[in-house]
Amino acid sequence: MTRTASIDRATKETDVRLELSLDGTGDGVRETGVGFFDHMLDLLARHGRMDLDVKVTGDLQTGGHHTVEDTGIVFGQALDRALGDRAGIYRYGTATVPMDEARATCSLDISGRPYVAFDAPQLVPGVTGGFDHELTEEFFRAVANAAKLTLHLSVERGSNAHHIIEALFKAFARALRAATSIDPTETGVPSTKGTLTT
Repeated sequence: MTRTASIDRATKETDVRLELSLDGTGDGVRETGVGFFDHMLDLLARHGRMDLDVKVTGDLQTGGHHTVEDTGIVFGQALDRALGDRAGIYRYGTATVPMDEARATCSLDISGRPYVAFDAPQLVPGVTGGFDHELTEEFFRAVANAAKLTLHLSVERGSNAHHIIEALFKAFARALRAATSIDPTETGVPSTKGTLTT
């Protein structure tokens, strides 16, 4: 079973080209024009054990919002496509990740129902490496909507924005890795409905 997807999405604001393989090692190049965001995508690929190539040309003169959100949309679309009918996956994943003084938890369900609960009061407004802190939630919301995930993200403690955001991305990556992994005891789609795509 090959769990891969390739998507090109062009609008007046961004041009996103993305290739995803769920069963990888973290290979690939991430080039969005927002250095800190590239670093977060590197973490997502490495800790999610997925190969991820991302190339984005965006209207960065207006800020990073469109670039980050549209990358999230395309990543979510690619994830949705690569998962196919969801047969054989574990479906659920949870991970808690410490990053120095910060600690974040992600719980997700590949449910077919997009929902995001984002609780990070410690993540105050600001910019790290050209990345507006508020774009963290925007990215995860875009991914969840496009991939139809139920996604709960929370920051349990932290004071350094870099550490908080990094802990969130790592927790998401680890939870996603668990949820998308193949369950050798699952013979079909892990749902009493018989589908997780709608």
